[in-house]
Amino acid sequence: MGTVRTPRERWVEEGLRALAAGGPDAVRVEVLAKAIGVTKGGFYGHFADRGALLTAVLDAWEREATDDVLARVDREGGDPRARAVRAGALTFSGDRLLPVDLAVRDWARRDPAVAERLRRVDGRRMDLLREVIGATVSDPDEVEARSLLAFCVAIGEHLLAADHRGRSRAEVLRRAADLVLGPRGG
Repeated sequence: MGTVRTPRERWVEEGLRALAAGGPDAVRVEVLAKAIGVTKGGFYGHFADRGALLTAVLDAWEREATDDVLARVDREGGDPRARAVRAGALTFSGDRLLPVDLAVRDWARRDPAVAERLRRVDGRRMDLLREVIGATVSDPDEVEARSLLAFCVAIGEHLLAADHRGRSRAEVLRRAADLVLGPRGG
């Protein structure tokens, strides 16, 4: 009877966790093997080297952050504002995509290939914002400006440590969404 091999997806999943926790330098074959509870020998049955694993990790992040999010937004439907809010919530909240997204953004500052991939992902995200904002705003310059503002709020609110003078962050974010996306139900 042959040895059961750790699935490729398990290595990629553990790579995503390591990337989120410590950036690309934390994605090390030995560390991942230990986290999975296997020897590193099985790694080479799936990947030529660490670079191939990092590519697979980025592929998985890109697929989850764009294809999967956009498919769910389309499947669940709703008005333009609800679609934009859902896309942002799926991408920039919780403990799955947000930490990986922030790690990729940091990594992209030092790696041109990662920066190009991030540009592609952000482009697809901006396309969704343009689509949903363009459903209620006809001026292309305003659509672009509102899309940029919406995206900056979605990313920046995770980096901002400011207080909001007697208002909760959630209240301020709802008001920002009203300003950029238009009021709920309108």
